[in-house]
Amino acid sequence: MLTVLFAAPDLWGQYRGVLPAALDAAGIKAQVVQKAAPGTVDYIIYAPSAPLQDFTPFVRTKAVLSLWAGVERIVGNATLTQPLCRMVDPSLTESMVEWVVGHALRHHLGMDAHIVNPGHVWTPVVPPLARNRPVTVLGLGALGTACAQALAGLNFPVTGWSRTQKSVPGVQCLSGEDGLRQALSGAQIVVTLLPRTPETENTLNATTLALPARGAVILNPGRGPLIDDAALLDALDSGQIGHATLDVFRVEPLPQDHAFWAHPRVTVTPHIAADTRPESASGVIAENIRRAEAGEPLLHRVDRALGY
Repeated sequence: MLTVLFAAPDLWGQYRGVLPAALDAAGIKAQVVQKAAPGTVDYIIYAPSAPLQDFTPFVRTKAVLSLWAGVERIVGNATLTQPLCRMVDPSLTESMVEWVVGHALRHHLGMDAHIVNPGHVWTPVVPPLARNRPVTVLGLGALGTACAQALAGLNFPVTGWSRTQKSVPGVQCLSGEDGLRQALSGAQIVVTLLPRTPETENTLNATTLALPARGAVILNPGRGPLIDDAALLDALDSGQIGHATLDVFRVEPLPQDHAFWAHPRVTVTPHIAADTRPESASGVIAENIRRAEAGEPLLHRVDRALGY
């Protein structure tokens, strides 16, 4: 029988029923425990916020399976020599698509002017059709690709950018520094879904924020450090950026005195765009353990050199 260490104590209550059931359904004989002698552990289910930081004693462990999509807080851990897999949860992808599409349509249709209209001003301004509103998605991983395709399905002309060249049906795909400038130039909605790495920090800065169409909207459900906060505030104050809807921040919870809270052109959502759902995530974990035991390639294995 396998020993699976659940090293995410804050989440145990959500997984204690569904994870064993998923393993059983996959035909895996395993005990899921919160404590075990390191030398007896076959797999570690992990959240980067967990107390476990030293993986050296886990000499028998075949893989560390993260419950988070982002792995920037663990990938650089020098004691982690075991294979690391990030979480790509179908429900997480689904919820991210809903958040991105919902906020893109909110700004595309100008909903705020009608929802918040205390003066009852009659302003019959008809928005353009989606096909006339260029959207750029920065990051074409699982989440970025799903969001880009959903927006393209609504007839938005979508350009996707990634560090390495990708191919996504229905989406113009660009890469590299020249590709980034081309992708941002003239965009009216920009969605940031890049992983957090040293190379992606401040991707949106004073220079790149000047490239979208004047009055463009920024949607950031990816990582807080992808945007230079001061540069974004300057772009908002000048009108170069018309609005920013932000779900992630450099410090969370967002401090009460942060300028984003009071800025009239910023919407703050409290890191709710997407979250791992225990039932579907348990299925992903069970499948990866099944694969490892069968000698098959692991799903969503992290490339340590790239950091994601």
